Amino acid sequence: MLYKTIAELVSDLNTKKISSQELTRFFLDRIQKYNPSLNAFITVTEEHALVEAKAADEKRAKGLAGPLTGIPIAHKDIFCTKGIKTSCGSKVLDNFISPYDATVVTRLKEAGTVLLGKTNMDEFAMGSSNETSYYGPVKNPWDSERVPGGSSGGSAAAVAAYLTPGATGTDTGGSIRQPAALSGICGLKPTYGRVSRYGMIAYASSLDQGGPMARSAEDLALLLNAMAGFDEKDSTSAETPVTDYTTTLNESLQGLRIGLPKEYFNQGLDQNIAHAIQTAVKEFEKQGAIIHEISLPHTPLSIPAYYVIAPAECSSNLARYDGVRFGYRCHDAKNLEDLYKRSRSEGFGDEVKRRIMIGTYALSAGYYDAYYLKAQKVRGLIHEDFVQAFKKVDLILGPTSPTPAFKLGEKTSDPISMYLSDIYTIATNLAGLPGISIPAGFVNHLPIGLQLIGNFFTEAKLLNAAHCYQKITDWHKQIPKNIITDEPSRLSEEL
Repeated sequence: MLYKTIAELVSDLNTKKISSQELTRFFLDRIQKYNPSLNAFITVTEEHALVEAKAADEKRAKGLAGPLTGIPIAHKDIFCTKGIKTSCGSKVLDNFISPYDATVVTRLKEAGTVLLGKTNMDEFAMGSSNETSYYGPVKNPWDSERVPGGSSGGSAAAVAAYLTPGATGTDTGGSIRQPAALSGICGLKPTYGRVSRYGMIAYASSLDQGGPMARSAEDLALLLNAMAGFDEKDSTSAETPVTDYTTTLNESLQGLRIGLPKEYFNQGLDQNIAHAIQTAVKEFEKQGAIIHEISLPHTPLSIPAYYVIAPAECSSNLARYDGVRFGYRCHDAKNLEDLYKRSRSEGFGDEVKRRIMIGTYALSAGYYDAYYLKAQKVRGLIHEDFVQAFKKVDLILGPTSPTPAFKLGEKTSDPISMYLSDIYTIATNLAGLPGISIPAGFVNHLPIGLQLIGNFFTEAKLLNAAHCYQKITDWHKQIPKNIITDEPSRLSEEL
């Protein structure tokens, strides 16, 4: 049961080899045992989960099961969940009980999933290591002295440590794909607008996108089937029809054109990771893919553009947390101005304050044209790079992160170094494109990820390529040693 994918667990539930109540109890026990050392969950909804699992078993008995009925999952604590704390990893929302469900939560609930709890995250999704959370850092299951990546680090660690078969995450500049790579799991950032943002607490509204995290591309397809689709509650939701992403998983890769951006293989990339990615490229070639070298010339500008645009949007979105309507309120405020200042000063962490100040500065009179407007123009150039690239290739392949997981505390005093860990993921958010990260090997006994980027609404093609790669490799089946099992580790030899 421990090492089974969502697809395999669905099969076991369908054939009555196991009940949802047994499955849910199994994962709740694992959370109780391992979460204290990993800190992957902020809230565990044990009673709620067992009630949902019982209802799932009753539905199955009546022949009313949906595609994911009885499958336990976890939600990143950025998705509003009715009657359950939604903290966004922040002191500001430590006491916030959401009065409604996010659309993603609703759709996965309608598909039959059972909620195990809410996972830890960087505060308001601002971070690349899951060290900015008010609830403390999450530990990487492969090495508890290292970060799992961020901001969806809690979801990544929970899946990697087999505390849940799957989880939701959000990706503003790589926050699904980068932790997936550093934690040795799979993560998909859909096309902007493919998954509703209603009820997903905003960081940067033109960049945020929710997506699934699991142990295989097939599992991502199953979860995305439930999550994707138009939502009238979200003005940025796309009306493009949703297909069944599982039906094209096994299509041939013969003739698939894959581009390798030369900018993704520069001196900033760990050479052991570069070797692992080149090895993976050969596996795609064996299946008939055709490899082309391409250029995305404005890639180096993606980080400076992102760190103007995203903070500018966050400074606007986070203005609502003022201590008046909901969330943290300072004690004994002298007047309204004091209430505002102290509630925000005491409630926000350092990284969130840093980004609010950067964003406010970039939007202020006299600096808007020099910073924000120029960053938006660069964003247009980055988008055009991809437009030209997809005239020549079907998918773009490269590393997800320039290094494996770094040590806890290693980059907290150097924000610029931390920001550079997203160098290969940010451009897809700026362009609104879909991207997927899948395990592709190990460096120094730590997992590393391979990223595939597709054109707009080509999630099916991404999942197909990832699934075909996973049919002939077993990197996604590797198990972290010590932290989650007493059985011998299946860690493959270091590259």
